[in-house]
Amino acid sequence: MRILIVTPRDPRRQGGVERHVAEVARRHAAAGHEVTVLCGDAEGGAPRAEAYDGYEIRALPAHPRGRDWFLVPALWGEMGRAAPEIVHVQSYHTLVPPLAMLRALSLRVPYLLTFHGGGHSSGLRNGARRAQRLLLRPLLARAARLVAVARFEIEEYGRELRLGPERFALIPNGTDLTFAAGEPDRSGPPTIASVGRLERYKGHQRVIKAFPTVLERRPEARLQIVGVGPYEGELRRLVERLGLGDRVELTSVPADRPEEMAALLRRVSVFALLSEFETHPIAAVEAAAAGCRLVVAAGGGTGELAAAGFARAVALDAPPAAVGAVLAEELAGPPLTDRPPTISWDECAALLLDLYREVLADVDRKRSD
Repeated sequence: MRILIVTPRDPRRQGGVERHVAEVARRHAAAGHEVTVLCGDAEGGAPRAEAYDGYEIRALPAHPRGRDWFLVPALWGEMGRAAPEIVHVQSYHTLVPPLAMLRALSLRVPYLLTFHGGGHSSGLRNGARRAQRLLLRPLLARAARLVAVARFEIEEYGRELRLGPERFALIPNGTDLTFAAGEPDRSGPPTIASVGRLERYKGHQRVIKAFPTVLERRPEARLQIVGVGPYEGELRRLVERLGLGDRVELTSVPADRPEEMAALLRRVSVFALLSEFETHPIAAVEAAAAGCRLVVAAGGGTGELAAAGFARAVALDAPPAAVGAVLAEELAGPPLTDRPPTISWDECAALLLDLYREVLADVDRKRSD
């Protein structure tokens, strides 16, 4: 198949959508399919095409520069030149998805869309998500299939968009973390980790503000903030203001080195994800698979983990002392023995290929009729 994946950002960058695209694109290419990823580049520069991991990445200028709106006018022409058999739009938050879906319609090419819910550091943008989905409804309703990575998306978005569950396919993110010894190694100081892109909505600051309460109960504890992003300076200033400089480490793990993340998670006792919104948080699922105890924000995909008994949920508006008390209590618990159900990235990629074949078979039947 000639598969075209259209997504706002380069899959080599850090982020859940980017990780998903990179993992499935290389597996589809390895299976013998012709895969192209079209993405935006808001940093400026001319269009560029690069071979990577068996597939092609075409990055196109996105406007306005330095912002995450991702108006990519060149997308229209590039989609035509790609001559795809099927188009998969990954995420719905920017100006890329409506343009990509419109272009697929004009080319008479079947398209799918994966929501990848996600949040944003702007309260205005978060508040506009429902309106954004409703505005996209005419295009979403004409998609060959809508792909959900968490079950609540089918229920919530289906009701909101007035689309039946048969229009959706549930295909969670994969996870392939492996652990050399097969078991956690918590011989060092008790460690809490907050992992994710350094954005305000990801909630790293909530964990930092709660950490003094943890230290009152567990003075030997350490906190790692793992990620990169524009909120790093504010987080460092918060650490300094609270006098936590020798107890809190801001670090990062390259997106293409999962073995380093595996090694980090083997040493972590508690994984905290206090994000305002997550759909299917890959890092949290991987942490649970590594035996980390989870403390998450109530609601969304993290709430699903808590409802299934794999995490402890706290309200987003809980005061720092209350959050710290929960983190300290979880530090005292043993590693998780129950693991959340997961699929591998191989399985995720295979399920998507099966879905593409099903869509193309439906198109062939309609044309023959």
